[in-house]
Amino acid sequence: VIYRISIDGPISPATADYVESAIERSQNDNASALIVRLDTPGGLLNSTKTIVKAFMASPVPIIVYVAPGGSSATSAGVFIAMAGHIAAMAPGTTIGAAHPVSGGGQDIGGDMRQKVENYAVSFVESIANKRGRNVEWAEQAVRESVSITEQEAVELRVVDFVAKDANGLLEQSHGREVDTAGEQRTLTLLDAEAIPIEIVDISMTLRQRVLNVITDPHIAYLLMMAGLLGLYMAFSNPGVVFPGVAGVICLLLALLAGQVLPISSTAAILIVVGMGFLVAELFVPSFGVLGFGGIVSVTLGSLFLYTPDSELAVDRRLITVTVALFAFIVAVIVTLVLKDRRRRAATGLEGLMGKRGVCVSAVHRTGKVRVHGELWNAQSKIPIAKDASVSVLSVEGLTITVVPNEENEP
Repeated sequence: VIYRISIDGPISPATADYVESAIERSQNDNASALIVRLDTPGGLLNSTKTIVKAFMASPVPIIVYVAPGGSSATSAGVFIAMAGHIAAMAPGTTIGAAHPVSGGGQDIGGDMRQKVENYAVSFVESIANKRGRNVEWAEQAVRESVSITEQEAVELRVVDFVAKDANGLLEQSHGREVDTAGEQRTLTLLDAEAIPIEIVDISMTLRQRVLNVITDPHIAYLLMMAGLLGLYMAFSNPGVVFPGVAGVICLLLALLAGQVLPISSTAAILIVVGMGFLVAELFVPSFGVLGFGGIVSVTLGSLFLYTPDSELAVDRRLITVTVALFAFIVAVIVTLVLKDRRRRAATGLEGLMGKRGVCVSAVHRTGKVRVHGELWNAQSKIPIAKDASVSVLSVEGLTITVVPNEENEP
């Protein structure tokens, strides 16, 4: 049997897990080969390293096939394609543009750019040397972001051949000798009648699909911000349950992504502290100082969310939109909460006017009266006996002025 997996999208920790599990299954089932159908715009360098390492150690021949037409092996895809024991491309495909960029698509700046670029060059050169591919072109792909078509890739010894479909791929790979984990092996991919062996597709598990989504650096950031906003709404409206539940779920998913993404602990603390300031704004009259400090802290944490030694970064446009929306929602909530509190305070005092109560003690100049189950300081212009029924005439601070009701008269 020949197994086949499809990498269609960015390279992530979930992609690396998918590849490793497929190699393990192929080894356990004694598969003749594992085909990796590739179409990727690039991805995380650490995940790419994991995949390349798995290819190099695989006892099962790995055939990387850039397909179907219109697909590309861009950026990290160059490393993966060149690391296969066999590398092939379908008509109408491209490979190249492997210059390292940040997770937001921007160039890496400063000394870190040179550091990451030099590492990527040495990495791709070692792959090319190991697989007997064009080392000079590999370096150009990283330093100059050159990109070539499938025919040019064959002429430059970047890949082995062009195959129009899966059968053509197996026919051209059959009989080739490859080095699998230090052992020379001849590929047997056709049966006795020269018919290609059956190909069985391996799909991502549900766990891998979920992980593949949430480990996107931008999705992980949005999950975290949505989770914090949900908790904030729950704190500001204790009777509302849904935002709190949704917030907890989003935060747990963000924490799951954080286990495999290089998140800066300092940046995460900045975001959490910022949320603390925003929550405090609901309870402490700071005239907006805590709210402003909270937004600044959340913004700084967002900008430096991923560790500086990784190629990851959240797109600043996404940060701008997210923080602006976040600040707007927080401002609306704070405004509504403060208005409601003022209304309650005013309504609560005015609502006592005319209400009936009972004297807990005799009231003349001072005394105690219970109104609606609450004990109030009371005063009256005339003496009122204990247990007499009274009505509230006015409210002044925490003291009410009362008058006796008619039923008290003999």
